[in-house]
Amino acid sequence: MSQTLHDKALAYHQEGRPGKINVTSHKKLDNDQDLSLAYSPGVAAPVREIVKDPGAVNKYTIKGNLVAVITDGSAVLGLGNVGPLAAKPVMEGKAVLFKRFAGIDVFNIELDTQDVEEIISTIKNIAPTFGGINLEDISAPRCFEIEKRLIDELDIPVFHDDQHGTAIIVAAGLLNALEIQEKNFKEAKIVCAGAGSAGIATLNLLLELGFSKDNILLVDRNGVVSTKSENLSKEKLAFAVDTDKKTLSDAIDGSDVFIGVARGNLVTQEMVKSMAKRPIIFALSNPDPEISPVDVYACRDDVLMATGRSDYPNQVNNVLGFPYIFRGALDANSKIINTEMKVAAVHALKDLVKLPAPKELIEIYKDTSLTFGKDYFIPKPFDPRLIKVVPKAIFEAAVASGASRQK
Repeated sequence: MSQTLHDKALAYHQEGRPGKINVTSHKKLDNDQDLSLAYSPGVAAPVREIVKDPGAVNKYTIKGNLVAVITDGSAVLGLGNVGPLAAKPVMEGKAVLFKRFAGIDVFNIELDTQDVEEIISTIKNIAPTFGGINLEDISAPRCFEIEKRLIDELDIPVFHDDQHGTAIIVAAGLLNALEIQEKNFKEAKIVCAGAGSAGIATLNLLLELGFSKDNILLVDRNGVVSTKSENLSKEKLAFAVDTDKKTLSDAIDGSDVFIGVARGNLVTQEMVKSMAKRPIIFALSNPDPEISPVDVYACRDDVLMATGRSDYPNQVNNVLGFPYIFRGALDANSKIINTEMKVAAVHALKDLVKLPAPKELIEIYKDTSLTFGKDYFIPKPFDPRLIKVVPKAIFEAAVASGASRQK
């Protein structure tokens, strides 16, 4: 009897030793002399240096290459508010990705509180341990305030990956998709279904890239976000428009682009048929997209499509962003991950996929058709060029924008 994915995943996490990560030392500790250097009395030497110059902490400790992955378990994957214990496998997974793709060490921290003030206070108190904070799977709208407050009050990068990681990959893919479909990004009519962290951050980044707010419709669970909508958060209110369109079906009719960060099976074939010529669909909900590629291509053949799944072409995967964004930010000893750095990441990813695919990438994916086009306009997660290209772009943007402490 063959194992299901569920069974295989449980075995993967349980076999050998539980979980996916461990903590090891990379210094020799074999004798009394080593012990006197690693701990007392030798450890007093770097303590004295750090007292004289707090910036020396990155020279003598792990801090400059250590990121905290922090959650309250309130919005884990598509599973919802599962709490801190059930969130732990996901946070360990994030730690593995940081290490594998960018050589960054991680402590994953699951908080047993969902109170905004307690979360902010806790993270501020532990921040001296880390070179950066990656917020993860914290529900909206609380995530917006938590991130903003921490950015304002800490002097290390704070990055909510569900917001900005998703936004960066979507924006890079969308710019390429519009080019392939021969559409002007300033004129493209965009519908975004999902007004949570990913949806709002994606639209904000698109505006930074020059997209027109007049061409954007945001749809939440109550329908089109308009000036007639009631009880809107300030994040949604920023995208409220004066329109008679009320439903998702109304919004999609005649649109050029659909971005779905809402829930599975939300879009029908009739909605797809109503879109403009050569439309673009980013159906990103996992594990079930808003509409499957099979259903899309069954009703139209001029669509360009991306999903959040690895078993379809053009996967929007945050692993293309966060390891390399933090790598560049840490290398620059940056105080923040600012808009300039996010935009730099967008363009680095956008341009990378247009270059000829290296032999290593073709061998990994067993695919000789990796040429920029309809089925390849977003980089692949195991592209060996990512670590060379994206951190460099982030580093340079950090220095140019004044976010870096590098001289």
